[in-house]
Amino acid sequence: MKASVRWLRELCPQLPDDAGAIAARLTSAGLEVEETLAFGLGAEACVVVTVVSTRPHPSRSGLRLVTVDRGGAQQEVVCGAPNVPEPGGLVVLAPMGTRLPAKGMTIERRTIAGVASEGMLCSEAELGLGEDGQGILVLPAGTGAAGAPLVKVMPGARDTVFEIGLTPNRPDGLGHIGLAREAAALFAVPFALPVAGPESQPSADDVAAFVAVTIDDAERCSHYGAAVLVDARVSPSPLEVRWRLASLGVRSISNLVDVTNLVMLESGHPLHAFDLDRVRGGKITVRRAAEGEVLVTLDGASRALSDDDLVICDGGGPVALAGVMGGQSSEITAATTRVLLECAYFEPRGVRRASRRHGLHTESSHRFERGVDWADTPWVLARAASLASTLAGGVAVGPPRVVEARAQARRSVTLRHERVGAQLGVAVAHEETLAILGRLGFELRGSQPGMEVWQVPSFRPDVSREIDLIEEVARVRGFDAIPATMPAICASRDAGPREALARRARNAGVALGLNEAITLSFVSPRDLQAAFAPPAVVTLQNPLGERGTVMRTSHLPGLLHVLAHARRHGERDAQLFTVGALFLAPVASATPVASVTPVNLVTPVPSVTPITRVTPVASPISAASFTSAVSAAPESLAPDERLSFAALLAGDRPAWLHKPEAVDVWDAKGVALGMVERLLRKVGTVRLLRDEQRPAHLHPRGAAAIEVDGRRVGVLGPLHPDVLDAFELDAGALVVELDLGALEAVGVAAPRFSAIPRFPSSTRDLAVVVGDGVQAGDVEDAVREAGGDLADRVAIFDRFVGGSVPVGHTSLALHVVYRAGDRTLTDAEVDQRHAHVVAEVQRRFGAQLRA
Repeated sequence: MKASVRWLRELCPQLPDDAGAIAARLTSAGLEVEETLAFGLGAEACVVVTVVSTRPHPSRSGLRLVTVDRGGAQQEVVCGAPNVPEPGGLVVLAPMGTRLPAKGMTIERRTIAGVASEGMLCSEAELGLGEDGQGILVLPAGTGAAGAPLVKVMPGARDTVFEIGLTPNRPDGLGHIGLAREAAALFAVPFALPVAGPESQPSADDVAAFVAVTIDDAERCSHYGAAVLVDARVSPSPLEVRWRLASLGVRSISNLVDVTNLVMLESGHPLHAFDLDRVRGGKITVRRAAEGEVLVTLDGASRALSDDDLVICDGGGPVALAGVMGGQSSEITAATTRVLLECAYFEPRGVRRASRRHGLHTESSHRFERGVDWADTPWVLARAASLASTLAGGVAVGPPRVVEARAQARRSVTLRHERVGAQLGVAVAHEETLAILGRLGFELRGSQPGMEVWQVPSFRPDVSREIDLIEEVARVRGFDAIPATMPAICASRDAGPREALARRARNAGVALGLNEAITLSFVSPRDLQAAFAPPAVVTLQNPLGERGTVMRTSHLPGLLHVLAHARRHGERDAQLFTVGALFLAPVASATPVASVTPVNLVTPVPSVTPITRVTPVASPISAASFTSAVSAAPESLAPDERLSFAALLAGDRPAWLHKPEAVDVWDAKGVALGMVERLLRKVGTVRLLRDEQRPAHLHPRGAAAIEVDGRRVGVLGPLHPDVLDAFELDAGALVVELDLGALEAVGVAAPRFSAIPRFPSSTRDLAVVVGDGVQAGDVEDAVREAGGDLADRVAIFDRFVGGSVPVGHTSLALHVVYRAGDRTLTDAEVDQRHAHVVAEVQRRFGAQLRA
C-alpha cells in the first residue's frame, strides 16, 4: 500500500511535519513502512515562467527559441516540444544546476547548434510527476505568478510516499482515512472523518427512477449502493488529481474514472462507474453467474464464468465481475454523460476465489478479499458523487440509494480492567485504556464494575476478542514500553510423549551413522501408487503444487525423491532416515466422536457416528494390514496419524583401508536392531517373510519383519525394482520402516545389571546340515531352548552351501557357551547337555552332523 504523507496531513493537520517520525511510529505499531519515496523531487528547484515569445531555431529544424519571463528577468532557452503555448502561457523551467532524478541528469549550460541554452522547459515525465513526455508541462492560466517556485503554487508537485507492508488482517490500512485515523491515535491528536462534500442541488428525480437494483445472492452481497449523475462531461483530470494518483502508482484515465480511484485510495472501499446509457433495461441485478456464461472485462479478455462467480448484470447479462473488474460493455467513454456509481459489500472469500480462478488481482479485489468497511457505503457514494460533480460538472440525482439484502451488526467485546495489565506485564491506567480505544474508533456501549463493553467499528474486522482489545492498547502505547521481565512460569523438562519419542528416534538414527532427511508431509497420489503405499485418505484443498496434493501414507516417496536428487548431482551413496507422521486410514476410538473440526488445509471430514467399541490396530507397516485397515475403516473417522521411522540405504557402505562394498540386507538389519535396542533397550529379531506376507514395495528376496517380544514393529529389505524404476533410480536401495507407536506399546525394558561371572565357561561348536527351508533363526532358538539354563550364549558364526553339502541343503555352524552361575561345570555335565542339544536339533529339523 502506497500512502501520501501530504494526503495524511490534509486528513489530520496536527500530524508532525517530520515524515520520518510518522513512518517510525506507524512501523512500531505494526503498519510497517518498508520504504520512503520522494515524489516530484525534480520539481523542487523548478519555477513557473511565462512565455514571452517564440522563434524558430536559426539552423536546426524542429527546434524553437523560447523567451520566458522569470518575474522581471527574461532568458532564452532552446526547446523541441511541439506544444509550446502562445505568449502569456505558463510553463515550468528547470534553472541551471537543477537535478532531475527521473531522467538522471543535471541541467547545465548547453550550446545547441550554435545557440546557448541556460535551463530547460520540462515535461511531466522529466519532473517525475507522470508519464507524459511528449510535450512540456503547460500550466492552467492563473496558476501562479512568473518566477514563483512550482511547489509553492502547486503543492501536489512534491510529496513523500510511504510504501507500507500491511498484514492481511488490517484492511483499514488500505485507505488514507484508515491510516490517518491510526496515525492520529498514535500521536494522540484529534481526527474527524472528512465531510463527504458540499451539498449539491439534487434533481427532483430519485435514483430508482433511473436504475432498479436487485440482489439475488444475499450471502455474497449484503448490500449494494448506487448513485446517479447526469450532464457529466468526460475530460482529463486536473494536474493535482493526476499527480496525486501518479504518486500512488495509479494511472490517470479520465476525470470520472479518476474519481472512483481517488475515493478508493481515500476510503479503502472500491467503487465502479458505469455508463448509465449502456446499462441495458435500466436495471442492475447481483447474482451468481451461469456456468459458461461469458464476460468481456475491461482488459479486453473474454472470460468464461463459473457458477461460483458473483456478477453484476444489467438487462442483457453480466457487466462486471463483482469485486474484481468491470466489463467492457458499460465502461466510461468520451461520450458518457450519465453515470451510475456503484459501491457495495462483497463477501471476501467469494472475491478471493474469483480473483484466483480468473488470474485477476486488482486494486479492487485486493481490498474486497481482506474485508472492506461494510458501513461506509453511503459516505463513500456521497463523496464520489460530490467529487464527480466538481470535476465533471455533473448533477447528482437525489441521494445515493443503498439496497440491503442482509443486515450486518457490529460486534461487541467485553474488556476487564485487570486483564490489560496481566496480559501486558505492565500497569496501564484505566483512563489511558479508555482514551486509546476511543481514539481508534471503538465506542463504549456499557460498563460494570471492573469491565466495559466496547462496540467494534465496522472497519476493524480483525477485532473480535478481549485479547484483541488488549493488543490495540499495547500497539498504541508502544511495545517498547513493555519492560523485559522473566516469565513467571516453571518450565517442564519433559516434552509431550509423542515429541519425546520422535526426538529419541532422531537421536538414535544419528547415533547409528544415518543422516536425517527433512521431507514434506505433502505428496502426490502418483508417488504413493508408485511406492505401493496405501492410498491417501486426506486431500488438500489448496495444495502448493501437483506433487503435494495429499498427505503421505508412506515415507518412501519423500526419501526416494531425495535419493534421486542426490544421484542427479553425482552423489551415489546414501544413509538417510526421516521421522514423522503417516496419515493412514482411520481406526475406531474408545472415545465417542460427535464431529471432526476440519483443519484449514485439508478437506473437511464429515460428521462421525459415535463409536464406543475398541477396534485393535492392525500390525504396523505391512501391506496386508494397511489394505485391511483401509477397507474396514469407516470413511467418517479422522485419519490415524501414525508416528513412523524410515531409513533408506543405497550405494556403498562407508569404507576405510579396504575396498568399497555395496550395502546389503545385513546393513538394514543392523539399523533395524540398533534402533530397537536404543529405543527399547530390548533385543529384536528379524524373520524372513513369505510372499503372501511380503509388502509389495519390497523385493521377494530379503524382505523381513522386525519383531520385539513376538510383536511385529516394522519391515526391512531391498526395494522392489518396479519402485526403483518409478523414481528413476538405476541401482538398488534398502529400506527400514519402524512403527514408533507399536514400539512404544511394547514398552522400554528396565535396565538389568549383573555381576561379572565368577565361574569359568566351557564352549562347544556345532555344525549341522539342514534343508534350505529351515530358517537359521529357528535353529538358533532350538539350541538355546535345549541348552536351558546352562546355555549362556548361542551364536551362528558360519553358513556354507556347496562342496560336500548336498544340493538343497545348508550347513550352519553355531558357537555355544555353557556356564553355571553357582559352580564350575564338569566336562561330563557339559557333554551331557551338549548331546541333548544335538539330539534335539536332529529331531526337530532332521539335521545331520558334519564331521
